[in-house]
Amino acid sequence: MTHRKENIILSTLLNTIFPRRCPFCDSVIKPERDICEECESDIEPLGDDVCLKCGRKLIVPTKNYCNTCEKNHFAFEQGKVCFEYEGKIKESIHRFKYNNRREYARTYGRIAAERYGAWMRRKGIDYIVPVPMYRGKKLYRGYNQAELFARSLSYYSGVPMLNCMKRTKNTRAQAELEQKDRKNNVLNAFKIDTDIVQYNQILVVDDIFTTGSTANETARVLLGAGAKEVYVLCIASGSDF
Repeated sequence: MTHRKENIILSTLLNTIFPRRCPFCDSVIKPERDICEECESDIEPLGDDVCLKCGRKLIVPTKNYCNTCEKNHFAFEQGKVCFEYEGKIKESIHRFKYNNRREYARTYGRIAAERYGAWMRRKGIDYIVPVPMYRGKKLYRGYNQAELFARSLSYYSGVPMLNCMKRTKNTRAQAELEQKDRKNNVLNAFKIDTDIVQYNQILVVDDIFTTGSTANETARVLLGAGAKEVYVLCIASGSDF
């Protein structure tokens, strides 16, 4: 039996035992698909009415910036977001983070690369950097969802991933905190453990963009370590504050 036939048989067996599921509704899908047909027509990435700074959906479409970005000076140059954090998207990311659905990263990365690959090339992104997770928390969960997303985005975009940051504080989940406390929660929570002076344009990736505190702090640290410009890309964004 040839290796090709063996691989086909193994793949068929695995798909039978562990069928692929749609990351947005969790229904079983065909092996050649990564989204079910219903969600493919139902789930839509954010349109053009987004904040020019962070990329989140604007409450007032006629404005250029969201309320958060009007009130804050962020260290990153610009951010992009794939989806609004609601409905199926919110449920999908929750399964991705807490129910060990690591395979969802493949679809997230593909969609992000298709939507923002050209933007990444225009900005001359040298490396994709995932927001790090505290070591103890990563050991408990088994993975860092931002890193999985970064690897997938790297695969589909062709831009290499660089794990150059560490989280030095076991910070509380940002979702558990009030807006006023989120900035202090991540202040001085990151450090660089790799020489990045030679890298000019860096793209920080995470799962959810909320107040921008995490994105801002990672960008501040990267800029302080020698990066010239830092951009941000997230799977989804919460509502404007």
